Amino acid sequence: MKAEILAVGTEILIGDIVNTNAQFLSRRLFELGIDMYYQTVVGDNPSRLKEAIRLAFSRADLVIFSGGLGPTDDDLTKETVAEYFGVPLVLHEEIVDEIKQYLNGRYPMSNQKQAYIPEGEIIFHKNCGTAPGIILEKDGKIAVLLPGPPREIVPMFLESVEPYLKEKSDFVMESKVLRLFGIGEAKVGEVVSDLMEQSNPTVAPYAKDNEVTLRIAAKAKTSEEAEKLIQTAQIEIEARLGEYVYGYDEQDMVKTTAALLLEKGLTVACAESCTAGRLTAALGDVPGISAALCESVVTYSNEAKMKYLGVSAKTLEEHGAVSKETAEEMARGIQKTAGADVGVSVTGIAGPDGGTAEKPVGLVYIGVCYRGEVTVIRLQLHGNRDRVRQGAVMHGLNAIRKRILAK
Repeated sequence: MKAEILAVGTEILIGDIVNTNAQFLSRRLFELGIDMYYQTVVGDNPSRLKEAIRLAFSRADLVIFSGGLGPTDDDLTKETVAEYFGVPLVLHEEIVDEIKQYLNGRYPMSNQKQAYIPEGEIIFHKNCGTAPGIILEKDGKIAVLLPGPPREIVPMFLESVEPYLKEKSDFVMESKVLRLFGIGEAKVGEVVSDLMEQSNPTVAPYAKDNEVTLRIAAKAKTSEEAEKLIQTAQIEIEARLGEYVYGYDEQDMVKTTAALLLEKGLTVACAESCTAGRLTAALGDVPGISAALCESVVTYSNEAKMKYLGVSAKTLEEHGAVSKETAEEMARGIQKTAGADVGVSVTGIAGPDGGTAEKPVGLVYIGVCYRGEVTVIRLQLHGNRDRVRQGAVMHGLNAIRKRILAK
């Protein structure tokens, strides 16, 4: 079965609201094993809506509509779909009663338009609003009409539409996301290009801020069969790119590093300069991290580096605040003063000013002192100030993770 999502509403078309319904519906259709190749947004205009409906059904068996089921004259979805299917609208008194009950005398009853339903339909109405959901089937085509507000469409789809569609689909879809760090999208695509040519399972790379993800998706009769297909592809990908794979699905770098610290029973302390506490804040967002995150300091000035971390004046004078030597002393200092298993330091030039030919904007040093042994990495990051700082945080977390695993 091929599906298309058709969102109706000028407010979406002009960007006044974000179409979160499409994201929700796309994900649910994917998991049901229903193919989808197009999404459409059309304004509240009768002629353009008619054309959008005609085009959608020319390339899909199932069209899911969101929006345009309200009580005002510009809510035209139901009327236009009924016209396309060639069926009349019929007043349903039970829906009139449901709407009256929902309004409960709070507003005058002006919603009777919503009780006119296309003949021969399937109706489902939950008490999240006044618009009923509708399913129309004719000549091998299915129209699912859903209200626009997310608080209405989500429970209506999950409780009523999804069970209906499960009966229509012979397949299920399963997927797994591999998260990679330290390699670019182009290189990932080059390494797995042959796998990307497969039709089942599919392998697709996506570039995100400071990382690349690979989504493996498989369609099969059962979840077990789909998961076997995914596992085969995953084993092959990890054989090629395993050194860059750090996590899976929703387990991002912060969660992965925090989980590793907690699993190993290790404590960590941070000494930050250019990131100004962002590394600590990222770890602090993880529930239960208090068992691992014991202490942090932000030492922007040289004086602070000497006062709180024991960085020597000689080191700062000879090598500067942004240097391998300073990063090493910062990491060693915070590990010692905090009594932590791991001390991590970040010092760099985030920009937009402050760079030189020898030390350009984006130069960052990250030190990790693990039980007295220090390693330092040198980075040349790119982008604006925010991107440099966020990149430094990601590299700092990854440096902690890799150092622990190496031990």
